[in-house]
Amino acid sequence: MDRREIAALLAYIGRLDPRAIRTDPGEARDQLAQWHELLGDVPLATPHGWDARIAARQHIRVSPYQILPADIARPWESYRRDRLQRHTDPTPTADPDDQAAWTAELVRTRHAVASGTAQPTTYRQIASGRVDPGLEGHLKAIGRYIPDHIRAELAPYRPARAAREAAVAQGQPDFLSVRCEWCHAQAGEPCRRRRVGPDGGARGTAPRATPHPGRIDLAAARPAQQPAMA
Repeated sequence: MDRREIAALLAYIGRLDPRAIRTDPGEARDQLAQWHELLGDVPLATPHGWDARIAARQHIRVSPYQILPADIARPWESYRRDRLQRHTDPTPTADPDDQAAWTAELVRTRHAVASGTAQPTTYRQIASGRVDPGLEGHLKAIGRYIPDHIRAELAPYRPARAAREAAVAQGQPDFLSVRCEWCHAQAGEPCRRRRVGPDGGARGTAPRATPHPGRIDLAAARPAQQPAMA
């Protein structure tokens, strides 16, 4: 504030609190010089929310003590601090190889934000408040090893796994959670076709899309378990 603005502020304060009025010309001159010395770097008002008159009125309204320059300076410092805390330096337009120009632009931007002549630059996602409509579904897919649409495309190539997931989705027991007593397939592995040759040895171990009936019965006798989504 210049001396004219300080005089206007003191006149406004005097209308609200007559104790601040100085009738003696010498005292009025000293008061003006003191306030200008202490508040010369504090603006009277800014385009973005600061007004020294509002700060003065708030003090007079809630405090029984006569207002001092510090009662204007403290709210101004809080205003500056709050704005800088909400500010994120944008990338300067200056050549990054010109360190002096790069730094000078950052300083000018911060000064404009702190002085109330420019708004703080915040992170776009935090400030916009808009959420991608597909974000929820995308996050759910990330939480799975394989997203649902990829799983559907792989189903013809993984018939046993597809049958297992379909059974569990219908409330049936997870047959891959138990060992098959017929073909000896371990838990998590599909059943296999076991053919016995003339010599009594096993012939053919191709995987089956469906489990052996005994494995289904064994799974049904156990508590239901969720399939391992891989």
